[in-house]
Amino acid sequence: MSIAETSKPLSKTETTCRICLSSKLNPILSLGKTPLANSLLRDAGQQTENRFPLDLVFCSDCSLVQITETVNPEVLFSDYVYFSSFADTTLKSAEKLVNRLIADRKLNDSSLAAEIASNDGYLLQYYLRSGIRVLGIEPAQNIASVARKKGIDTIAEFFGLDVAQKLSNSGIKADVIHANNVLAHVAELNGVVEGMSVFLKDDGVILIEAPYLEPMLDHTEFDTIYHEHLCYFSLTALDKLFRSHKLYINDVEQLSIHGGSLRLFIEKKEQPTSNVKEMLEQEANGGVKSASHYEQFSNKVQKLKSDLLALLKDLKSQKKSIAVYGASAKGSTLMNYFGIGKELVDFVVDRSTVKQGLYTPGNHLAILPPEKLLEAKPDYVVLLTWNFVDEILEQQKAYRELGGKFIVPIPELKVV
Repeated sequence: MSIAETSKPLSKTETTCRICLSSKLNPILSLGKTPLANSLLRDAGQQTENRFPLDLVFCSDCSLVQITETVNPEVLFSDYVYFSSFADTTLKSAEKLVNRLIADRKLNDSSLAAEIASNDGYLLQYYLRSGIRVLGIEPAQNIASVARKKGIDTIAEFFGLDVAQKLSNSGIKADVIHANNVLAHVAELNGVVEGMSVFLKDDGVILIEAPYLEPMLDHTEFDTIYHEHLCYFSLTALDKLFRSHKLYINDVEQLSIHGGSLRLFIEKKEQPTSNVKEMLEQEANGGVKSASHYEQFSNKVQKLKSDLLALLKDLKSQKKSIAVYGASAKGSTLMNYFGIGKELVDFVVDRSTVKQGLYTPGNHLAILPPEKLLEAKPDYVVLLTWNFVDEILEQQKAYRELGGKFIVPIPELKVV
């Protein structure tokens, strides 16, 4: 759905916390007004792009870090260009997790595995291959249709309490509910979590993966801030959220994916492992609810901006050619906030065939296949999908053997 097709307001500025409704929202970082990070353009000459404020704050009552602008989700997600299956790392992680859950929970052909924001069926396909019934809930119509072609039963709706009640009233409840990298996108957090409780069997488990706040702060991962990501979670904030709906985080694992993520195991009966207790204690001791905990983050972002721009300008002064790898949301945030455009870089490459032939929001750079690197042989490539750095460097071995170098800006600026 395009912006022109929705009759609802394009965005809303929030003045209270998305979890606890407190008005104690403290500023952390302002990235100004930016275009929607995944709103790729079909025409490089497009003059009009909607831009929305991108301001990061934290709630001193429950510790939730969040942005203040909520863009209408129908604008963001009804026609989406991110397909999880294009990332090999994501697929391998999904397959490993599914095999583990089938064994640990003793799932069989009478079990139901569901995923909220199931994308193109990248995860549920592994349950299906093992004979487990599946149900995907994916609001983007174009992506839901891809999943259905794989044989994955998919509802094209935004998950919430109403959808959960309809399913429950029809006798449909899940043994396992996955929600990978979706909770941060949810404006009505309490409604979605209550829906999970309704949809989950009494002995079922909810598995949630979400980027973790602490690595974001420690590693200057400011580029994970964009309008789709409304929230940036500490375990403290998540514990508050789920506990208020009589759901309990019983285990937590730290993952390296996406720059540092949490994997939560949530059930209706409280029986937390030492992992949960220790992390909550660590966060409390680290000052997760204190303003001083966030003061250095903004300063580090400004230093990275200064250092990267100085490097790119110096290379251009030496007549070096520079391209970008990754037409990602992360890349959009970084390029638009830093002001990186055609005067510094020539084009963008991306593995996703859905993005190829389009143009990046804000700076209108052409998005081309990765093979363009071998053809054009740019001297340097700025790697903006740094969360897949090892995978991409291996894929681009031929380019690197020709002398091409990658500039990796995060977690620290370096040339590879």
